[in-house]
Amino acid sequence: MIRRAKGTLLAVAGLVVLALSVGVAVTLGPADVSLVNVRDILLNHLGLAQIPVRAAEDAIVWQERLPRALVAAACGTGLGLCGVILQSLLRNPLADPFVLGVSSGASTGAVLVGVLGVGGGAIGLSGGAFVGALLAFGFVLLLTRYSASGTAGVILAGVASTQLFSALTSLVVFAFADSDETRGVMFWLLGSLEGMRWDDVGLSVSVVAVGVLVCLTAARSLDAFAFGEDVAASLGVNVARIRLFLLVVTALLTATLVSIAGAIGFVGLVLPHAARLLLGQRHSRVIPATVVLGAVFMVWVDAGSRVVFAPTPLPVGVGTALVGVPVFMLLLLRRRARA
Repeated sequence: MIRRAKGTLLAVAGLVVLALSVGVAVTLGPADVSLVNVRDILLNHLGLAQIPVRAAEDAIVWQERLPRALVAAACGTGLGLCGVILQSLLRNPLADPFVLGVSSGASTGAVLVGVLGVGGGAIGLSGGAFVGALLAFGFVLLLTRYSASGTAGVILAGVASTQLFSALTSLVVFAFADSDETRGVMFWLLGSLEGMRWDDVGLSVSVVAVGVLVCLTAARSLDAFAFGEDVAASLGVNVARIRLFLLVVTALLTATLVSIAGAIGFVGLVLPHAARLLLGQRHSRVIPATVVLGAVFMVWVDAGSRVVFAPTPLPVGVGTALVGVPVFMLLLLRRRARA
């Protein structure tokens, strides 16, 4: 009962911190908006009050900053969950959502649409990125099917997919893109939350919510995978089926989020380790902690990238990389020290 009470208290505290983070982040930007005004605007749109507010502030909060903050939170949560899954399945603390080559495939799909006009412009950059991500993951599955090396085969297939689709992206940009197209595509590939709308919020939040439920359901299986496939099988886990199912979930989550916000790296690498450091190795605790930490982390990284170089926004992927690369280096050094 004490453990449950602590867990409930931590969950409530995490949600409060997340709500405050979103609220404060919405106030930051070239146009000053107070937290009280944000509260009033939310109450008005939720139908809980009718408080007079300026139309300009209402548009800034409801149409621009709030959707952006919510998509940032969803991206942090989803990419963090993907990191939890991959680090457990592959037993590799350096694995992150892009180890499967999904990000590179999404980049290729976006470039084909933006530069060559594949699809006649009907599907847009986001649609092209989603299709490219799925094709890249299909390529990984095809290679893995003919590999007899288990999780190592998945990693090697992901490396091959990443290199292939990265080369295709560079080829298309180098051969066919002009300077303006190259600038626009590269900005998107670095991760951008500019122009987020409520449709993007609905898609990202709904997909991430399903991913959270799936991860919580598979928490015990992930605990078993952390000790190796043989141990997991001895505990009654259908290793091949669960691994394929969770890899598909990871690919769909990553593909959806990349298609919305571009390639945002290192979130899936950093946040699972932070959650384990705080609450231990059990995935029933790691998953909720990653959900909250990922959401709060991305909200503040996006807010910082929007404010530090205002009025020109910094791609959010640059901000996450500035945090993720030092952590990645520390993990490498830690693994070397243990060897």
